[in-house]
Amino acid sequence: MRIILRTIRESIAQAFGQLRANKLRSFLSLLGISIGIFCIIGVLSAVDSLEDNVRGSLEKLGNDIIYVKKWPWADLSDSWWDYLKRPNPDHSDYEVIKEKSRFASLTAFHVVIGFKTLKYKSNSVENAVLIGCSDNFSEMFKLEYDQGRYFSPVEYHYGSPKAILGYKVMEELFGSLDPIGKTIKLSGRNYEVIGVIEKAGKDLLNPLDFDECILVSYPNARTLANLKANQIFDTSVTVKAASGVPLEQMKDEVKGIVRSHHRLRPRETDDFSLNELSMISSFFDSFFNILNLLGIVIGAFAMLVGGVSVANIMFVSVKERTNIIGVKKALGAKRYIILMEFLIESIMLCIIGGLIGLLLVHFITKILTAAIDFDLYLDAGNIILGLVCSISIGVIAGFIPAVQASKLDPVVAMRQGS
Repeated sequence: MRIILRTIRESIAQAFGQLRANKLRSFLSLLGISIGIFCIIGVLSAVDSLEDNVRGSLEKLGNDIIYVKKWPWADLSDSWWDYLKRPNPDHSDYEVIKEKSRFASLTAFHVVIGFKTLKYKSNSVENAVLIGCSDNFSEMFKLEYDQGRYFSPVEYHYGSPKAILGYKVMEELFGSLDPIGKTIKLSGRNYEVIGVIEKAGKDLLNPLDFDECILVSYPNARTLANLKANQIFDTSVTVKAASGVPLEQMKDEVKGIVRSHHRLRPRETDDFSLNELSMISSFFDSFFNILNLLGIVIGAFAMLVGGVSVANIMFVSVKERTNIIGVKKALGAKRYIILMEFLIESIMLCIIGGLIGLLLVHFITKILTAAIDFDLYLDAGNIILGLVCSISIGVIAGFIPAVQASKLDPVVAMRQGS
């Protein structure tokens, strides 16, 4: 055991000695490993950061919620025309689900009416997205307010001319002024601002980004547009399962309620879609698997180049130290000691190169995070993976040179080295 530990210590010292003695050669060899580790870990870190961001965004939609929509969140290539002919879910669908569902804890409805221009004195905002909302829309989507509040029951019931602004709309319209209580113009009518929705986060895919929206109550929205022509507008009924109720159980119940409301015969296909988060998640699973595979392929080619460069430096190292190997074997050094000596040296070279690659990934992620305002990170799992890859390359690249060195005949080795 003592001999093995001494061999390891000497091999590490020799590895650093080789780095100092042959700076250019060592630099080129380490460069190959560093680039390989940088490529594979850099790509995997970027994909992991992107995946966490997207999945975190999707979780805001809720794992216990179904969305009654005209279009499914799935492949539409085969049935596009059939989906197009479907009616949009309307307010009556919302009312019947709210009344009859036993497994739902909350039901909401909203309709996207379109782009509108808002005015406040001499300021105006174009292309604000107007949304008509049910009374529990805020609770369903857990809206948080920078200022103000949601519609009161009385304001909602009577369709009062009250409006809630998205954060960007508020900034463009009012600047540094307090918007609460101010009167704005929407479609030629006066509306009082009662709330401002909190600014959306930095998520790449933010399903709850209301920054450029204006919310009005559904009863009021009916006075702004002919909502009975529901083919024109994007509508959605959102249903949240009660605590302890399996999503599939509620989904079956809602399906039966809507089919009955639409008076569909038993053999008729649904004229609506029940969407859930898992549909989007399954799509992203395959998407991120492809990205990870692509990163591994790119990194593998880069690491192959690095491995060849390390193998080359180890062959040269064996040749340069042939005489020393002969002397060691003549003095009784075992084959496994010589083998271990060169193998550890190869592994150390690769670990150093791998650490340089990981440091590059760390610094690049910090720079990009500050530059593009998106969180990129290098986690512990990828650090360990990078070190494992480095050690693996060291073993593979150094094995043949190490075996060659261990098989040298001591007399021949000393003669060749002299």
